Amino acid sequence: MAQTTTKDHEESPTTGIRYSRLVNELPIYYGWVIVVASVIGRVMTSPGQTYTISIFIEHFIADLGISRSLASTLYTIGTLAGGLSLPFVGQQLDKRGPRVMAGVITVLFTLACIYMGFVQGPIMLGFGFVLLRMLGQGSLSMISSNVINRWWVRRRGTVLGIAGVLSSVLGSGLFPSLVYALIGRFGWRSTYPLLGLLVAVVMLPVGLLLYRSQPEDYGLEPDGGMADKDKRGRDEQAAEENWTRAEAVRTAAFWSAGLGLAAISMLGTGLQFHMVSIFRDSGLPEGAAAAAFLPIAVTVGIVNLTSGMLVDRIPVRFLLCVALLLQATSLVMAPRLQGRTMASIYGVVMGMTTGLQFTVSTVIWATYYGRRHLGSIRGAASLVTIGGSALGPMPMGVARDLLGSYDLALTVAAALPLALALLALTVRRPTREEPVAAGAS
Repeated sequence: MAQTTTKDHEESPTTGIRYSRLVNELPIYYGWVIVVASVIGRVMTSPGQTYTISIFIEHFIADLGISRSLASTLYTIGTLAGGLSLPFVGQQLDKRGPRVMAGVITVLFTLACIYMGFVQGPIMLGFGFVLLRMLGQGSLSMISSNVINRWWVRRRGTVLGIAGVLSSVLGSGLFPSLVYALIGRFGWRSTYPLLGLLVAVVMLPVGLLLYRSQPEDYGLEPDGGMADKDKRGRDEQAAEENWTRAEAVRTAAFWSAGLGLAAISMLGTGLQFHMVSIFRDSGLPEGAAAAAFLPIAVTVGIVNLTSGMLVDRIPVRFLLCVALLLQATSLVMAPRLQGRTMASIYGVVMGMTTGLQFTVSTVIWATYYGRRHLGSIRGAASLVTIGGSALGPMPMGVARDLLGSYDLALTVAAALPLALALLALTVRRPTREEPVAAGAS
């Protein structure tokens, strides 16, 4: 039990439990502060997310004199290279905690955004993509999601759904329009450094002051119970099965779920990366693509909240299956947008896909493999999904340059999520007795 003291971080010499006025003396469970801090962290990943970078793509192509195929290839290489660091970041997150890691990553991410304002050619652009994807879309996103999973267990799905609504509307909903407006006023070279300064001003105090590793460090239990008073919380904590990363990657569930999530990341990233071009090919103005991210984000939020409440009641494999079927639908629709109404329906389908994907990807690893080594396991899983997201933009960009449209490439690509939707139905929560997946390591 937390000791009563006036110091903010005194640790009991016998139990190792810390005491913090901020954590222990709040009238509400500190996990709710973690939710707010996590939402802010997710929103601040936006300069490294595809929905923001997509608004810059046409400017990169025009001002740097590069082709769409080259821009897509650089993005693929940058995302792949950036994703290689995530297993290491996950290990450091388990070892050093979210406060230290959030502070370090925020500083580096800020510098990466400033660097983007000085890009002069394809090599510099490719290196910038590495930094943005590694630090924003990868590392900061993983840290911000991981911290919620450590503070919530029984209500994890619902709480992540609430966080998803807020982060979707504030992030993918508003950021593209903000970026579009900033570019129109200040130019793209000034806009990226401005985004970096925004990240530093907002995220540094949030990460350093509000992020905390886990409730047990402060004599609390997940979901708000006191360690010496909430017997149900103690029983559930004792029943939680914690897997190491080496053990997790040797289960069939890790790869079945990982491949499904990777496919959605790959194809969804490709669609978002070329959003402006896809809309323009359908006769829609460039500004419509930026504006479309808001209804997409609203849909993401609604679906994320709904599916977050459902994931505690129905098997997560069903949500993954539906997400893959919706991804196939959006691929078929994308080259056939006839007017704003069809574009709006397309945006809703994309939003539903992303909302379900977000719920599955944030819940499944903690649910299946426990919290103790969650950073390392999510780092390995993120390497798979980000590797998938890296492969989306390039083939679509090459197909557009060679064939003059996205039609054939997107229609053929729809077969992949359809096949993986069937595989998703085989995903089961692993047990210690199950045989390891063949070929897994």
